Parts: sequence; structure tokens; C-alpha cells
Amino acid sequence: MGFSYLWVLLLCLVGEGLVKGALGVGGLACNWGTRSTHPLPPSIVVKLLKDNGFSKVKLFEADPGALQALGGTGIQVMVGIPNELLAPLASSVTVAENWVSKNVSYYISKNGVDIRYVAVANEPFLKTYKDTFLQTTYPALQNIQAALIKAGLGRQVKVTIPLNADVYQTDSGLPSGGNFRSDIHSLMMSILKFLSDNGGALTINIYPFLSLQADPDFPKEYAFFNNTSNPVVDGSISYTNVLDANFDTCIAALEKNGFSSLPVIVGEVGWPTDGDPNANIEDARRFNQGLVSRILAGQGSPKRSTPPDIYIFGLIDEDAKSTQPGILRGIGGCSILMAQSNTHWILVVEKPWYQQKGCTIWPGNDCTSLGYGSSCGMLDARSNASYAFNMYYQTMDQRKGTCEFSNLSVTTTVDPSPTQNGQNRSCRFEIMIDLGKHEKPRRPRSSPAAGLREHNSHKVVMVLLVLVLVSTLMI
Repeated sequence: MGFSYLWVLLLCLVGEGLVKGALGVGGLACNWGTRSTHPLPPSIVVKLLKDNGFSKVKLFEADPGALQALGGTGIQVMVGIPNELLAPLASSVTVAENWVSKNVSYYISKNGVDIRYVAVANEPFLKTYKDTFLQTTYPALQNIQAALIKAGLGRQVKVTIPLNADVYQTDSGLPSGGNFRSDIHSLMMSILKFLSDNGGALTINIYPFLSLQADPDFPKEYAFFNNTSNPVVDGSISYTNVLDANFDTCIAALEKNGFSSLPVIVGEVGWPTDGDPNANIEDARRFNQGLVSRILAGQGSPKRSTPPDIYIFGLIDEDAKSTQPGILRGIGGCSILMAQSNTHWILVVEKPWYQQKGCTIWPGNDCTSLGYGSSCGMLDARSNASYAFNMYYQTMDQRKGTCEFSNLSVTTTVDPSPTQNGQNRSCRFEIMIDLGKHEKPRRPRSSPAAGLREHNSHKVVMVLLVLVLVSTLMI
């Protein structure tokens, strides 16, 4: 899954008033990633979670700001361990004990964070990783479990491993034929037994959108709920959507191998709003509203009537997140950018040397919307260059010197987005809030291996639309 998409959650829910229906309802869960160039203050993110009825959240790493903000909120937390930490954690129980002490025990005892799970790794067995993490994932899982027990948290905090749905398959094409991949079957048996013995859960990430994206003959309607597609008949069961079929393929694989009662969590599921011809706000709204309706109704799958925990992906658009294999970006379509009057965009005024591929020459530049079939994919060469120049300028906090580009560009206070003159309904030139700190040098971000993230609450990239609309919904 080496793709970069913009994903939507809250905007899609607000569209039909489902956020209002979710208020005060336990059971809604989502992913909160923190790899943004201009992250929202954690306190605002937590307010979003609480105001919209989210009772559970999954963090991809033990981010201090996020964990501190979650303290005393009653929101149940799953804390993730990045893949780059697997090797050191697998090498030593002491390393695992130190990690648990700093990232679990500390926040439970000092901040009152309700940590329920530690998610060891993130989709480590993806085929695209070429066996990179095959030797370290299970030992890391064992050492983290041992560390939790030593810390006296063995009953309170459970372990899991978020896996991509490609760890299982079906030769028959039907859910009942599900089994785990032959190349990792033995490893999966060891992991499943360990999870079962220690009260853990299996976490699976399922993306119906990727089924559609990967197969041009895939019936698009089958990706949605309450659709008009023909059901897939598997014995006495008729599957009307790919999420149920995919989930039950996993359940069939578990049953086939003696783990029929092992809890299964859906760690990620959602629909993107940009970055692909099938990624748009209308389809994202349709999918997410249907998904939330199922969650609020307590609907399970044909093989498991009890609904699993489902963590919707995701809450924040992570423009600084890697797009290496196995990593998907965060949400973008749910945000509204609030700009002060003295903020600026960039426009190209001379014939640019830059072409579309050049968008990636600047570290951290987000090119998602320029891709084929994306919201800004049909821009001409000059507008394409303006978009890329502007993304760099905004990512660099509009600092002096980041708009020069050999005198090819100028700043403007007039929104240059094609949306403004009717050329395109969705292409948007991003803008960051100007807080008069252009000349303040940006501090380097901490290494992910340290488990730390810096949050600058004075550089806010966006305010989620739901903050604007929640008060209206409550009337």
C-alpha cells in the first residue's frame, strides 16, 4: 500500500447529521496520527473526540502531547509501537521494560490515561516489506507482554499486532475459504496462540477502497453498505458488502486453525477524499456514514454477530507521514483552513523550470492532490508549479526566503485556488495560519525511534470543520 491519499471522516459524518447522533454514544473509535507539519494542539483534538462521541482512540506511537491530553478523559487508548522499534524491543526484555515504563506506566499513573492496548508494530508482514520484520515482530510482542506483566499491568493492558488484511486469503474467492498466507502460516499460529493465551486480540486493517483501487473489474457498489450490487453467496450466507466478506474471511481463517474465539479488532477502515479517481468527498461521505450507522446500530458480520471494535481512519491529515510501502496517509477532507488577512499564497509569474514530478524534490512536500484523477490533477503547467511552490511555502511556515524560487514566483493575498473562479469544484491551494512567526527557525523533529513528537500549538495548519458545525448540530 505505497500510496498517499487524503482521507475524510468528520466532514462525511456531519453531512447527514450522524455526528449529532453519535454524541454521548460509546463505541465510536478512530485513529489519531501525529505526523503533520503543523499539528493541531492535542487539547483541541481531544475536544473533537469527546464532542463527537468517540470513546476509543488508537495512536500510532506513544506521542507525549497526545497521551497527556488524553489523561482523565475516560477515552480508551491503544498505543502503537512503530516498526523501527521492533529490532531493539526484540533484542532485550530490558528495552521493552524501559519502553513500557516511559510510555505506558508513566501515563497511566501520572496522567490518568486509560491505556487498554499496546499495538506492537503496524502491518509488519506486508509483502512489500520483503520479510524485513518477520524475525523481530513476535519476539518484540513477547517482550512487551513480559514488560507489562512485570509492571503490574498484565490484566489492565493487553497486547495486539495490527496486520494488513493481506495476511489471509481465500483460494475459492469466498470467505469460507479463508486461511492465512502459506509463507507466514507457522508464524501466525505462534502469534495467535500467544495472543489467545495472554488475553490479547488480533487487529486487522481492512480497506474496501483498496479492493476497488486494485481491481478495475471490482464492482464499486459492493464496496459500500446498503448498495445495489448483487450479493456474493457463500453457502447459506449472502454477503452484500466487501467489509463483511473480508472480515469473515479472517474469521474463517481463525476457525480453520483453532482460534474461533479470539477477539478481532478492525484497526483501520475508511475512504479517501483525494489522490485517486475513486477518492472523493461524495463517496467518502457515503462509505463513512454507512459505516458509522452500522457501528451505532451494533451490527456485526454474518459469522460474528457481536460487533468488533472498529477504528475509523483517521482523524488528522498527516502531511509529513511517509508514503513508503504499508503506510497510508491521514484525513484531509474534513478540515477547513482558517486564514488571517495577512496570510499569503504563492503564484508562479515566470515560465517555470518545474514540472509535476518536481513536487517531490522538497522534503515533506505533499503532492497528493496533483496525482492522476485527483482534485488538482488537471492543472496546467503554471498552476501545477504554483501549487507545488505554495505547498512548500506553507510547509515552511511562510518564512522569508522560502518564496524566492529564483524570482519565478510572487506572493498574493487573493486565493489562487481554481475553485475561486469556477474551474474546479475541489482543487484547493492550501494556506497555513499566519501568526507572525515567519522568521522563527523550525526546530528539527525528534526521531520516531525515541517515541517522541513535538507539538507547536502556535502553528496550527487547520481547524476541523466539525468545531464550526458542532454547535449548530446541538441546537
